[in-house]
Amino acid sequence: MSGGWAEEPEDTVRESASTPRALPQAASATTRARSTVTRAPAGPPALRRAAVPEEVTGLLPTVDLDAHLELPRGDRGRSIGDVTSPVLVEPDGASESGRLAAVRADEDRRAAWVYLSRVVLGPCAPLSALIESVGVVEAARAVRECELPEALRGPTVQRREIDCVESDLEAVWRCGGRVVTPDDPEWPAWRMLGFTTLPRPDPDGAAPLVLWVRGPGSLADLTERAVAVVGARCSTGYGDRVTGEIAGDLAARGLTVVSGAAFGIDAMAHRAALAAGGSTVAVLACGVDRAYPAQHERLLAEIAETGLVVSEYPPGTPARKHQFLERNRVIAALSDGVVVIEAGIRSGARNTVKWARRLGRPALATPGPVTSAASVGCHRMIRDEEALLIADAENVIDELGPLRLSVASAPAVEEPVVSGDPGTVLAAMPERVDHLPVELAARTGLQLPAVRAALTTLEFAGLVEEGRSGWRRTPRGRS
Repeated sequence: MSGGWAEEPEDTVRESASTPRALPQAASATTRARSTVTRAPAGPPALRRAAVPEEVTGLLPTVDLDAHLELPRGDRGRSIGDVTSPVLVEPDGASESGRLAAVRADEDRRAAWVYLSRVVLGPCAPLSALIESVGVVEAARAVRECELPEALRGPTVQRREIDCVESDLEAVWRCGGRVVTPDDPEWPAWRMLGFTTLPRPDPDGAAPLVLWVRGPGSLADLTERAVAVVGARCSTGYGDRVTGEIAGDLAARGLTVVSGAAFGIDAMAHRAALAAGGSTVAVLACGVDRAYPAQHERLLAEIAETGLVVSEYPPGTPARKHQFLERNRVIAALSDGVVVIEAGIRSGARNTVKWARRLGRPALATPGPVTSAASVGCHRMIRDEEALLIADAENVIDELGPLRLSVASAPAVEEPVVSGDPGTVLAAMPERVDHLPVELAARTGLQLPAVRAALTTLEFAGLVEEGRSGWRRTPRGRS
């Protein structure tokens, strides 16, 4: 997935970054109680700028942030350490007022998510840590008003003065899309758990703040069982044929095919899934209202009719080179595993494999002709044990560990009873696929010595055996 991108100038702000910007003063409690909320019958929701009355925040305790988010307390502005999370209390005997307050709180949170998405334009681990500490509304207020530490100043200084929440929501609504935040039911929360296990500090290892989505499907439902199929932009006829077979077969079996809508293998994977009548998700490195590449405008429209077009970048964001690498981690996160079909020695698909391994997803690759430059990257990943060799959709499903039903005509076989660490290791070994002990340790969460001891126990029981490229189940272990 390598290629050229058109570079466009970054957004710039002429105002001094060191001058904190004050928010409009919040309305008084009496005025807020008398206000009403109205919605237009069609169009994006109207959102208010997040603001918390000083009389409320003055009564709340301060929040200690992580060490790497320790903030300077200078003479200019307020420190982010003074920011606190408000406690919402529903008034007694005022159910209608309580409902309005809940609506306003939801709108404030959504506005805060959208504002921060525009400010950082991509992953920002320090900002994610701040949101986790004080909440998204207070984090947004801190970015607007407070003197920030160096870890946050760099990612936010260029666009902290830009507040185009309503125009962003209007733009995504016009193209038939929506914004999905961690507060929404369709947010794929369990898919994002892998980012919480990454070592800190890792500036690129953060979950997306929000996901901008275009299409009718539920993001959580479509990614419940999903496989990423990626590869070279300059694919060969061999690569296109293998991609069509594997992606089409996976889609026909009910798995969602996730890819990046690029030329070559990505486009073939999407088309194969659509041709099989299955679901597919395209993850872009630009706003969902843009077609990139422009030649795939029709393909993206077809994907949006039945599947989803997804991006972590707000509407109107152009594609830039570094955003393709950031996009790759989203492709890996939304999938159960990553399949690479053709990749050159410097292909971006290897970056997707790196993220798959870091997030605990299996990485798989198909071999190609030894004389083909388009398969050099796949051969290297297989040789260096970065990816497992697969040849068809059945191999992929085996590695993902599907649930299997016994054949009715098969004779009954006594199921071996295995518990403890050996049982955990045996359950993590799909059929007919070799595994190294280090891979089993990553899949099970057990220490490497415990995995090796469990393999020895299973070998004595006749349930596993050691082959040339790792450990596999025996016929008895597969029963």
